[in-house]
Amino acid sequence: MGMVSAGHHLAASAGHEMLANGGNAIDAGVAAGLVVNVVHHDMTNFGGVAPIIIRSAETDRVHTISGVGRWPRSASREFFETEFDGAIPRGITRSVVPGAPDAWITALRDHGRLSFAEVAAPAIRFAREGYPVYEFQRYNMKKQYERANLHSSTLDAVFPHGRPPAVGEILTQRALADTLERMAEEEQRCGDRESGLDAARDYFYEGPIARKIDEFSRERGGLIRKSDLADFTVQTEPPVHVEFGDYDVFTCGPWCQGPVLAQSLNIAEERSIQELEHNSPEYLHLLIEVLKLAFADREWYYGDPDTVDVPIDELVSERYTQQRAEEVSMETAHPELPPPGITNSVAPDPFDLSGLARDPEELGGPTQDTSYVAAIDDEGNVFSATPSDSWHQSPIVPELGIVVSGRGSQSRLDPRHPNSLEPWKRPRLTPNPALVLKDGEPYMALGTPGGDVQPQAMVQVLLNHVVFGMSVQQAIEAPRVATYSHPASFTPHQYYPGTVMAEARLPAETFAALEEKGHRPFSWPSVAYRAGGVNVVTRNPETGVLEAGADFRRGNYAVGE
Repeated sequence: MGMVSAGHHLAASAGHEMLANGGNAIDAGVAAGLVVNVVHHDMTNFGGVAPIIIRSAETDRVHTISGVGRWPRSASREFFETEFDGAIPRGITRSVVPGAPDAWITALRDHGRLSFAEVAAPAIRFAREGYPVYEFQRYNMKKQYERANLHSSTLDAVFPHGRPPAVGEILTQRALADTLERMAEEEQRCGDRESGLDAARDYFYEGPIARKIDEFSRERGGLIRKSDLADFTVQTEPPVHVEFGDYDVFTCGPWCQGPVLAQSLNIAEERSIQELEHNSPEYLHLLIEVLKLAFADREWYYGDPDTVDVPIDELVSERYTQQRAEEVSMETAHPELPPPGITNSVAPDPFDLSGLARDPEELGGPTQDTSYVAAIDDEGNVFSATPSDSWHQSPIVPELGIVVSGRGSQSRLDPRHPNSLEPWKRPRLTPNPALVLKDGEPYMALGTPGGDVQPQAMVQVLLNHVVFGMSVQQAIEAPRVATYSHPASFTPHQYYPGTVMAEARLPAETFAALEEKGHRPFSWPSVAYRAGGVNVVTRNPETGVLEAGADFRRGNYAVGE
């Protein structure tokens, strides 16, 4: 058997159901992810993104599955400059090819045991029969409804009664149930598992679903065409890897912000963060300054490595880590985003960010649209995935019940930027699942929603557990901070120099001490959903005992045995 932790109790239960039916952690993780696409349709979507990182017990290797789509071949910066005055607006024009369906199926094909029909069965059931709305989802949907700029197809599908749903009200998504069911039926026409999975995938990317997406896009002035979907495949790529004490930490590559976690751990260890008192002003100051350095490198180096020369091996190297660690002052906070570090291969020319700067009083906005799924089985398979995208960004295709990934919102229109928009380029993702080995053995799956807060919440939970000896649940529940002293990943990429948000459970003296060092601290509520919704599953390498934690800041849940 095994353990599953996810952003909703129905998702965790669906994953556990797969384990009970003979599946492994990958089957469990995909089933949970598909259910998240249903019950968290306000934060994720089957037509969105799903970056995945897997440790295979069979091969004893760690793999990543990119799970993010590409800009249409007809997309260009000039289009948005001419048609939208240099903005990437909400709607179908920001859509990239959906990456999630291929990612889920690729994980099943390469590492799972069960069929798509089997793992999709719970998601189909909840989409067709419905599920009750819970408090955080009701809050999130109400906020989005009040923005009053949702597409008509989205309003009809998500708010059929012309209002946000009440807590406990049953929501159904019958069009999505039909989409998943038709893919499963296509699979079942084939004689063997692999060809069946390929058939389900092709039904989406080359068959009736692709044609309907093309039609919907054309009608609304979008750029996605069926040829873009037919040409697309997710990529299985090597992870970014760093050592932290006895632990090997793996993240996805610089096509997402995952290496921020890796770089932060490197620099924090170099500055001996493990010797400081947990959540003391000195500890939090060092953590914040380390994160600023990693975010600076994200700003000037990270992008789709298929298109951009990202010196990722150097960015996580010992030499570079020592260089960056020396730039941290324990007395004074850097007042804004630091300059990038200088690598041997690339010396970027930092461009002016002042036009993106905002007053911290403006910090806020809509809730983040992402969830997370972790699974580990008793064989040592590890699954970690961060599904995302919803109808906030791009309209629902009514006949399909899905959006066409609006992840183009994370690209830049500045041609100098490593994450600039280009045809057939992947936008750099915020979702970034992680995976940890201990003494070479499978140990942890870790991740969270939260936009740019994701790697910040993850590094705090990881340090709480592996450095300060907290249980997984204690590590999750401890108070958190986050820096906003970097351009946001989402358009319009606003930037709050020096700003730190912290949960109000931290002592007032800590806020004052951070301010004395030059930070601009502001208070979140005592328990803040914006501080992330971290889920963790661990496996004791010596005993095989599984442990899970789920964040009480959101509706997360863990199930297993």
